[in-house]
Amino acid sequence: MESQYLRYIAQEVSLETGSTIEEVRKEAHGILVEMSQNLQLGFIRLMAYMISKVFKRLFTSMFINMEGLKTLQQAIQENPVILMPNHRSYIDFLAISYIMFRYDIPLPVIAAGIPLAGMKMVGEILRRSGAFFIRRSIGSDKLYWAVLSEYVKTIVRKGFAPVEFYVEGLRSRTLKSLMPKLGMMHMVLEPYFKSEVFDITLVPISISYDRVLEESLLAHELLGVPKPAETTTGLLKASKVLQENYGCMHVNFGRPLSVRQLCQGKINRCQYNLIPRDLPQKPSADIQACVSWLAHLMVRIQEQGSLISPWSLMASVLLQAPASLLLEEGLLWNQLTEKTLWLKKLALAFGARLNWPAQVPDADVMSSTVAIHRAVVRRKAGLVYLVQEEEPARRHPVSPEEGVIRTAAPLLMLAAYKNQSVHVFVRPAMVAAAIDVTKSTGRDELFAFFCFLRDVFANEFIFVPGQASQDFEEACSLLKKCGALHVSQQEVTVSEAGAEVFCFLQAFLQPFTNAYQVMFRYICEEEAISFSEKQFLLAVRNLTTKLILSGELNTYEVLSSDMQKNILSALRRLEAVTKMRASDQNEFRVNKTAIRRIADTLSGKIPPQMLQTTPDARL
Repeated sequence: MESQYLRYIAQEVSLETGSTIEEVRKEAHGILVEMSQNLQLGFIRLMAYMISKVFKRLFTSMFINMEGLKTLQQAIQENPVILMPNHRSYIDFLAISYIMFRYDIPLPVIAAGIPLAGMKMVGEILRRSGAFFIRRSIGSDKLYWAVLSEYVKTIVRKGFAPVEFYVEGLRSRTLKSLMPKLGMMHMVLEPYFKSEVFDITLVPISISYDRVLEESLLAHELLGVPKPAETTTGLLKASKVLQENYGCMHVNFGRPLSVRQLCQGKINRCQYNLIPRDLPQKPSADIQACVSWLAHLMVRIQEQGSLISPWSLMASVLLQAPASLLLEEGLLWNQLTEKTLWLKKLALAFGARLNWPAQVPDADVMSSTVAIHRAVVRRKAGLVYLVQEEEPARRHPVSPEEGVIRTAAPLLMLAAYKNQSVHVFVRPAMVAAAIDVTKSTGRDELFAFFCFLRDVFANEFIFVPGQASQDFEEACSLLKKCGALHVSQQEVTVSEAGAEVFCFLQAFLQPFTNAYQVMFRYICEEEAISFSEKQFLLAVRNLTTKLILSGELNTYEVLSSDMQKNILSALRRLEAVTKMRASDQNEFRVNKTAIRRIADTLSGKIPPQMLQTTPDARL
């Protein structure tokens, strides 16, 4: 509250609003009281006791890499530490705090969304466990941004405790990595940029689950079902999850990374010497680019540190079978296990980290995996069927449209688990798509199409800025390693043994390609050149349902609201859709010519060189 920065902002807000400085500072103090954590060790001990009981009911095992914990303990003694876990479940931060308490490592303070009105008791529990709360919608509230920024930077400067936040910003409803949000990243790094600390240590953490507690809830949210109200009563009613088996949890503490070393040669910190450091200063282009690069790098390292479960591989295989087959006739168990074991070998060849017990027969591993996920699939008489949720008794029969949604729910759950391995296969799959669409063997043509896909799918998958060439070479190397490609300096050709690999990879990427083409089709066929986001999502869902019922489309993942929003964000980034400034309703204006060109390039009708795109520059 006594910082010069906050005093300066208080004066600015006072001039802009007409309030006195005392009134503004009183408001800032209220924000701080609402926000700040109140970590109490006695309360932590009680929470640890309760959490250990809950985790023993939920999980059969909890695995931690002890080497990572030891390096973390040493890093905390040397520099300010920023813990950066991925976010897949509500219990992520509980797991990390519990582990650090058990191994006598200083507990972190955790950035969390402010609890809703019905969660005041839970909010106080989290506050005493080290959480500090950020409003879910801040907008352009200058004073709130200033208090939050100064609060976070003070913790980093003083080294009070490790700071933990989710660089993805939100819990991933699709279980794949989200594009990083840069607001908190700027805040925690600014003390280093301004030379207020010698160095900052970033610790990426990868949390992997055999089964996620919220799997059904996430699938229904993606289909537009309203999220249940967050209340303490609702939390207590959710205790039925304790009766289920969620398999294992794996927590991988990555190698601590020095910001000083990572930023060497990338930024010029002298700009902060030109004006007093207490005054607000907009980051330069090189600082912004460096923060974005660091954020993407952290998410990429999180992906590389995660463990892929057998169910993720089995889900990938199941999704390549027609939905009608899984619902009616069933997929042969032997066919599923055989293809899964083949995919296991391919994943290992691609460098994946698998959670596949070596001492247990493969058949037993897959049988126990299906037993854990009996809410999604069931095994009967040598066949595997998709499980649809039971409908309550109703007067009227289920309409075809409602039937599509019923089928989509378990398929989106399968797609979520498939997404746990998407980072392993996506780059080779993009090379396979480039070969299939361009019908070319030239490295330059394939690399151009690879860069185009990388640019279009930048909201779907994590690509580190500036590494397009490295990604392409790595994908070609992996395909060559598994015998699917012959690679020379000028040409890339598919080997005879690579047909099965390429068939799988093309099918792996196909749902994403189909989703983008459906969205492009809707926009180009629609007469209107502007629309609101709400209208757009509803219309695309209706079109997708219609295409599925007609048999023209068999990709249920297109119904995912997150994928639809990602496509809209990609079109804005590619400047094919622009937001109308005068509107408060999230209305957008469409450039149909640009969208047709992107769609034609995606389908191979025109070469990517004809598009005015700069792949890495946009990232």
